[in-house]
Amino acid sequence: MHAVTNLIGLFLLLFLSSASHAASWSEIQKTKTLRIATDGAFKPFNYYTGKDLTGFEVEVAEALAKKLGLNVEWKVASFDSLLIGLKQDRYDLVAASHGITAERQKAVDFTEPHYCSGVAIISKNAALVSLDALRGKTAAIQVGTIFVPRLVAAPGLKAVRTLPKDTDCLQALMGSKVDAWVSDVFVGRAAMKSHPEAGLVVSAPLLVEKVAMAVQKGNDELRGQIDSALKALMADGDYLKLSQKYFGEDISCSP
Repeated sequence: MHAVTNLIGLFLLLFLSSASHAASWSEIQKTKTLRIATDGAFKPFNYYTGKDLTGFEVEVAEALAKKLGLNVEWKVASFDSLLIGLKQDRYDLVAASHGITAERQKAVDFTEPHYCSGVAIISKNAALVSLDALRGKTAAIQVGTIFVPRLVAAPGLKAVRTLPKDTDCLQALMGSKVDAWVSDVFVGRAAMKSHPEAGLVVSAPLLVEKVAMAVQKGNDELRGQIDSALKALMADGDYLKLSQKYFGEDISCSP
């Protein structure tokens, strides 16, 4: 779901000086620490339980670091600032459910995808889970995500509320401030399980996307190491265990 930065964010990302130095693989090995950033508000992929950061891709990222013999230093920032922070060398890797897009590939390099997912409409009204049904209605979506342009352009939609976090969108829906929420299909299903009293309904995916982690442009060594570790994680069955733990199925992009 977190697929395309808004135009302002993308402009800033491309505008930033390329002078900032990405930590090389040898430098990371010396510190034995991999600095990974996420937004911590995208359950079940990255979120907090109390003060503890957890979630599917948090555990996947930590498993990758373990295979590389590294400790993890987590950084948490707003979703729309994550790739800018990567460009400024605030961290080495971003694991925050970014979809692979041509726009982003101009600014960062992506690893191999660590899962595949899709965009869905979530509502408390079973009749409001299609774009056509949302005519005259209000929908919430996290700022900078893949479906913002299409949602804004949807004919007859009364209003689109772009909010800082996906959790803000959920709260807007729960509080009946919007009629629907557009998010990742797995995020919608997790909300449905967490709030059975709300009677949430989740549509089938409106589109499918490949989701990957990001490194600074040209940091081929680190990208290669992450790709190798991910391949090993999938080969030894540990990836499937994590996928089954959070989703009850394999959400990898394997055919």
